[in-house]
Amino acid sequence: MNQSPFISICVPAYKRIEFLERLFHSISTQTYRDFEVIVTDDSPDSSVANLCLSYTNQFPLKHYKNLKQLGTPENWNEAIRKANGSWIKLMHDDDWFAEPLALELFANYVKKNPQTSFVFSAYRNVYLDENREADVFPIAGRLKLAKENPSTLISNNIIGPPSVTMHRNDGTYFYDNNLKWVVDIEFYIRYLSTHQPEYVDRILVNVGMGREQVTQESFRVREVEIPEYFYLFNKIGFDKLKSILVYDAWWRLMRNLNIRNVKEISDAGYTGNLPEVIRSMIKWQSFFPSQLLKLGFFSKILMLKNYFFNRIFKKNFTQRR
Repeated sequence: MNQSPFISICVPAYKRIEFLERLFHSISTQTYRDFEVIVTDDSPDSSVANLCLSYTNQFPLKHYKNLKQLGTPENWNEAIRKANGSWIKLMHDDDWFAEPLALELFANYVKKNPQTSFVFSAYRNVYLDENREADVFPIAGRLKLAKENPSTLISNNIIGPPSVTMHRNDGTYFYDNNLKWVVDIEFYIRYLSTHQPEYVDRILVNVGMGREQVTQESFRVREVEIPEYFYLFNKIGFDKLKSILVYDAWWRLMRNLNIRNVKEISDAGYTGNLPEVIRSMIKWQSFFPSQLLKLGFFSKILMLKNYFFNRIFKKNFTQRR
């Protein structure tokens, strides 16, 4: 019987052969070899299957054609379910390893730190339509806050997309298929509520940024963002708004989506209870022109006043009308 690999590289795939081949090439050049590649295929044709077949002699690769299209993020979960490795290294098909040592550095880190269950690295955003790149390193203070209070990731996702992470394969952690826009943040908050994140200070993954991504399609769309944020907070608790960083994230959400009255919340798809502090944010913002709220300094001062007003006088950060 073959011994299980140390790492399962899980690749949820959908058609984009030119991106997937770039990822496969980066996998084939890795110096660390104790891994398997699991591809779960949501494509309507055989293009992914044919590409996988051409790489089966270069590394251990298992291709699974989904009987029906699973979509995001259930196709991610399907790849994780089929993984045999001790560690899960999810890689989206438009992302790729930044250097041949990347997987070895991930593996060495968790072997030297056996208490670790979740690790992530710095990464490089590659804007495919703009011919530019941006290196992303977490700010030390924000990393410390994320360890102390994972809900602050709502304010600033200092971890990044799932492709820059690796976590133990214990068969219990999967992505919530009710979400698309905040699916990674919800997973991190849930996972890190019982595990400490560890960080490798080196760019190990390139993240492809393009218009066809689910996150790009959902950006600033009320009917996506409003239901998902309320769904998330119904899971983790609106009391997390007591953190000023989380409060500021909600303030910016209402401002950026130009929510001017509470009816627009229900029109966007959320009909549950609305905490008083959210109502207060909307009311305060409605007193000022949208263009004025877009001025960062003014918006920040107003948010702070609203936050302390609610903390001092209302003290109601729960899900109550």
